[in-house]
Amino acid sequence: MADTEVTELEERIDDLLGSNPPKKTPAREFLEAQYDAGLAWVHFPEGFGGLGLSPRHQKVINEKVFAAGAPSSYARNPIGYGMCGPTVVEWGSEEQKRRYLRPLFSGEEVWCQLFSEPGSGSDFAGLSARAVRDGDEWVVNGQKVWTTLAHLSRYGLLVVRIDTEAVKHAGLTAVVVDMQAPGVEVRPLRQMTGEAEFNEVYFTDVRVPVAETLGGPGDGWRVSLTTLMNERVAIGGAIPQQGSGPIREAVKLWKQLDPSQQDDSRKDELMKLWIRAEVLRLTNIRAGQSRKMGVPGPEGSIGKMASADLNKETYEFCVDLMGAQGMLYGSYEMVRPETAMGFDSVPKAFLRARANSIEGGTSEVMRNILGERVLGLPGDVRVDRDVAWSKVPRN
Repeated sequence: MADTEVTELEERIDDLLGSNPPKKTPAREFLEAQYDAGLAWVHFPEGFGGLGLSPRHQKVINEKVFAAGAPSSYARNPIGYGMCGPTVVEWGSEEQKRRYLRPLFSGEEVWCQLFSEPGSGSDFAGLSARAVRDGDEWVVNGQKVWTTLAHLSRYGLLVVRIDTEAVKHAGLTAVVVDMQAPGVEVRPLRQMTGEAEFNEVYFTDVRVPVAETLGGPGDGWRVSLTTLMNERVAIGGAIPQQGSGPIREAVKLWKQLDPSQQDDSRKDELMKLWIRAEVLRLTNIRAGQSRKMGVPGPEGSIGKMASADLNKETYEFCVDLMGAQGMLYGSYEMVRPETAMGFDSVPKAFLRARANSIEGGTSEVMRNILGERVLGLPGDVRVDRDVAWSKVPRN
């Protein structure tokens, strides 16, 4: 990045921190000021939380504001910040961008993503939730599942089917749905951690203004690709400090072991995990540098797949180091959490990491994407590519 761009950006950050000292400014008020300064998503257009710069500049912003103690929009609203915001700015109308982006970034309005269904998880394009147009409104009926933080959400990014006679990828439409609208019912899904950060959501004759369509009718598949690519970067594309995250827990536990337990085989396993964590971190840096204006490509699938496997193996190693203590968890009382971020114990992180290879696209789907789009290998046999959705066999 040019020296002048960095200098101007740092001056803008200093102005933000000087006018809104993070330790004295309420979190929402600080994030609103950060948005107004164009430092929310720096690659977004001016006036919508950005400055039209490369997304690489966001690292400069984050390092300075977090070092000063600023709150994180991602921590407050992970689905909104990492997935829904980029989709709204890419596909939303000017009115939608003005209405939704600022309160989304500040955490005033939490968002969720309504894609998966009981009969169409990895086969997202096979979804069956329906929307029928009635004048200036869509009437929505159907069910979604595994919806993170739906119980806290004010708005949701919803994909529905409007044409059952089109091929399954072509008959989809994306809309912004009011999660407090009549006919929306959110039910908790209890996980093996005891928490219910996931939910199932039912829609019964829910009316959504046609003006809340993202893109146009039939653009749902393309809109969803924007969301999914950003989701995979949000899950697996973070660039943490060296030695942080799950591997930090592993090193910490290793240092707490009695010297007699620090055998060479365990040490060798720890170092292999540390090297993989560092390779993933450097790979994500490279992927971030190659991303020009914020719409990720298949590189997001690399980070997502690698981080899912690494997280599971690292926390498994941690639990092994803990011995019998690793079997102790505490209370399994169901809790509906206020955030999807952070874990208060290694056993809890071990259990939660099981979902990493499923959420945001399974590891099997990630391998298909990499094989076809990066390596140029022949694709899977798809017998329903040219068949109307109504004629595709379903469970």
